[in-house]
Amino acid sequence: MSEAMTANLDAPVPASEQERRQKLELNKLQKRLRREVGQAIADFSMIEAGDKVMCCLSGGKDSYAMLDILMNLQKSAPVSFELIAVNLDQKQPGFPEDVLPNYLASLGIEYHIIEKDTYSIVKEKVPEGKTTCGLCSRLRRGILYNFAAEHGVTKIALGHHRDDLLETLFLNMFYGGKLKSMPPVLHSDDGRNTVIRPLVYAREKDIARYAALRRFPIIPCNLCGSQENLQRQVIKEMLQAWDKQHPGRLETMFRALCNVEPSHLADPNLYDFREGRRLGGKRQAMFQNASANGDEHFGRLDVLNL
Repeated sequence: MSEAMTANLDAPVPASEQERRQKLELNKLQKRLRREVGQAIADFSMIEAGDKVMCCLSGGKDSYAMLDILMNLQKSAPVSFELIAVNLDQKQPGFPEDVLPNYLASLGIEYHIIEKDTYSIVKEKVPEGKTTCGLCSRLRRGILYNFAAEHGVTKIALGHHRDDLLETLFLNMFYGGKLKSMPPVLHSDDGRNTVIRPLVYAREKDIARYAALRRFPIIPCNLCGSQENLQRQVIKEMLQAWDKQHPGRLETMFRALCNVEPSHLADPNLYDFREGRRLGGKRQAMFQNASANGDEHFGRLDVLNL
């Protein structure tokens, strides 16, 4: 290859060409995410005519992407539904209070900023050095659930994606001794609230790239002193390594979450081995009741990482 040809290959891409490529990539990602969210809504009956959907925003990539895609789908949906955006300002020191209000105001969507000083409560109740995530999550859940009930919200939308479900599955297997994840639809025991996860079919890497291309004003998630869930991080790194070494493995594992055979497991509460019959229909398996006092050690992400 001549030096002239080599130099041409190494030449920087003109700004206009780079912008064109990014626009094409953005359009491709948006179509994929729209399709996946639309399919999840249909498969799990997440949104119905007349629903008032509360999109919980933390300022992270996932919740931004969820709101963006739902607003896009709302324009062409076969049923009419309402969207509102809600952020819980927990009064952590250094939280940029103006970022979300400014962004949401620019969208023209109804939004609410709930101000509750749960940060001080957590700092007072949790001993130094102990993780604050458990108490923080319970407080957040209670505040958001109560707000939803008081404002006529019929569905609470959280920004969990496919990778979150797989991570939670392995966390429960490795550390909790349970075969469970986070359901696409969750009903509270008291019947007041229904939680939906429209991004369950979406890959985290697609959401991250989409958020970068859309230039969402991301708020760093290190406001609690950078407390890291080490167990979840270990699982995340394991799954990311599998994804690189064995392309398609995560897709296959997620399909397994949607294709459960109780007769080939060992839970007598799901399958009557004496009579040879299931004890719960397939539709029941799609849902998981939210218990206020139950063992949800690895289900806390449902409000921890909106």
